[in-house]
Amino acid sequence: MEIINFAEHKSLVSQFMMELRNVDIQKDKMRFRQNLVRIGEIMAYEISKRLNYEEHDTVTPLGTSQCDVIADRVVLATILRAGVPFHQGFLNFFDDAQNAFVSAYRKYKPHSDMFDIHIEYIACPRIDEKTVIISDPMLATGSSMELAYQALLTKGKPSHVHVAAVIASQQAIDFVKMHFPEDKTTVWVGAIDPALNPHSYIVPGLGDAGDLAYGDKE
Repeated sequence: MEIINFAEHKSLVSQFMMELRNVDIQKDKMRFRQNLVRIGEIMAYEISKRLNYEEHDTVTPLGTSQCDVIADRVVLATILRAGVPFHQGFLNFFDDAQNAFVSAYRKYKPHSDMFDIHIEYIACPRIDEKTVIISDPMLATGSSMELAYQALLTKGKPSHVHVAAVIASQQAIDFVKMHFPEDKTTVWVGAIDPALNPHSYIVPGLGDAGDLAYGDKE
């Protein structure tokens, strides 16, 4: 399984990652959402290089030009709610893609840091032999991503899966390697952080991406 870590090479992603992490810049929710969109757009462009293309004759005002267009059928999937702006970045580039949404949340056990992941909702087209891009800003334990993937599999078997995250823990990367098909999965991540705290939040991470994008929840 290939893991593409953008932090290994200096690029605009490095700038956007700094702004996402910075406790003062985070106070601007619009800017926080926009940086998620931007990183989604950059990842979408890089993923586009891995897709299959076919030649297409395009009529111009002065003649005909032979162009390469994407041959793969792309489905963009995300986990609500933090995934929405990140997802939008991919949709800005794959504007003809089909879309899927999965509602997953942590249900904590009383007086404990332990929790289960619950799936409440899925809206998804058939994904048989399609390229699926699953995006979620924070890949903490990997459990939500794996359950979302299993939910998507009820709609068919994709030809390839691209897992996209802004920040992942090393634990989550190891988890994805164990639970996703090795030869049909590629992981794209803005940075890999070393640890999780007792609440299973990524450290140093950036906090709760959903709250920072949309406000606190009860």
